[in-house]
Amino acid sequence: MPQDSAAPPSHADAVDRIVGQWRRERPDLDPSPMHVVGRISRLHWELDERLSRVFERYGLGRGEFDVLATLRRSGPPFELSAGDLRGSTMVTSGAVTKRVDRLERAGLVDRRAAEDDARGRVIRLTERGRELIDEVVGHHVRNEERLLAGLTEDERATLADLLRKLGQTLGNP
Repeated sequence: MPQDSAAPPSHADAVDRIVGQWRRERPDLDPSPMHVVGRISRLHWELDERLSRVFERYGLGRGEFDVLATLRRSGPPFELSAGDLRGSTMVTSGAVTKRVDRLERAGLVDRRAAEDDARGRVIRLTERGRELIDEVVGHHVRNEERLLAGLTEDERATLADLLRKLGQTLGNP
């Protein structure tokens, strides 16, 4: 049965029930976008919690993981300017500074003046930081694999394509 019909499908979830309630209470509205947006929102929170569990085992928050992973995947010498790091993590300069401060105190990154700009800073992954992120990212990828175990490879590819397309329509290339 299509998801836009009046009766929820036999495998109805909370979003189907919410849409049905809105249809009943406001028949003048088409709540069908909630089928997608509601599920994406609910999945975001559930995935964030399950992903964070891995990071927390290593004393990291999502933000610290993001900084370490960005530096690691940048390749040798595993360093980026503060501006490049900010652009890659898509957070404010204050948020990057706060994360880098915590990581520097933990000995996972170090910071130095940029050679071409005395005011600029370069953030580098330390050997200890590289070893940690290599271990964490292995657990992270295995965790993601478990989270997607209910989907076939074809379903994953289709979902990835659809989410990419949605991101592009929202201006997130």
